[in-house]
Amino acid sequence: MSDLADTTESTRQPSRPSAEMAGKVSVVEADSEVRRMMKDTQGSALKKYMALTVGRPSLLALLKYELLTGLLGSIPGALGLVLRQKLYRHMFESCGRKVVFGRNVTIRHPHRIRIADNVIIDDNAVLDAKGEADVTIDIGGGSIVGRNSILSCKGGAIQLDDRVNISVNCTLISETRLHVGENVLIAGHCYLIAGGNHGLDRTDIPILEQPLIEKGGIDIGAHCWLGANVTLLDGVTVGRDSVIAAGAVVTKPVPEYSIAGGVPAKVLRDRKASS
Repeated sequence: MSDLADTTESTRQPSRPSAEMAGKVSVVEADSEVRRMMKDTQGSALKKYMALTVGRPSLLALLKYELLTGLLGSIPGALGLVLRQKLYRHMFESCGRKVVFGRNVTIRHPHRIRIADNVIIDDNAVLDAKGEADVTIDIGGGSIVGRNSILSCKGGAIQLDDRVNISVNCTLISETRLHVGENVLIAGHCYLIAGGNHGLDRTDIPILEQPLIEKGGIDIGAHCWLGANVTLLDGVTVGRDSVIAAGAVVTKPVPEYSIAGGVPAKVLRDRKASS
């Protein structure tokens, strides 16, 4: 039950930021359904737990969730892998063939998660699909979510196309839209946040309660490579076949076939020009 308060909601099928939205800023209310629920002093602890973990007001759904994750989640070795592969699939909106779940994977709102064939979810990963849409986390075939990495929907959606490789200790958070194209490499300790901006205009209320500023989400094109410790902020698009150098903080769009680096990141070279 860790990180239960670190939550929020979202839109039918995960979608990438559109060209029309890129660079545009919108303002939305900071108060979410989950935040309102947490402020509710009348609701029971069980009801809140069900809303945060299972996402359905059903004791049967809660029982299935608790039995599967509680009994199978920490079983080591090949036995644990086989049991989770065979039985976890019944929790999700859909789950393909030969999906591998490591030990102690945290799952929130599993019925909003779609997983294609041959996906690997490594030990201690987090799939947090809280929201109101039918699907808020969509993982394409052959993708890998590395050990200790987090996919967290906070009012948004996350879409990974086929063969996305996310290394260890990465965090992908979506309050709007976060799309990662096919064959993208994301090295360890990267931080991608689609949203996460609060207004600062008022001083009579906490920043936490001020409206959220949305800039259109994050879109990473196909065949890109993000080096270790890269940070991508809301409103950023990374064009296909680009490379972001280790430690870069990307605040503006990166064109296709670019090599970018620095804080804030700047285009250092055109890959086509040097080939």
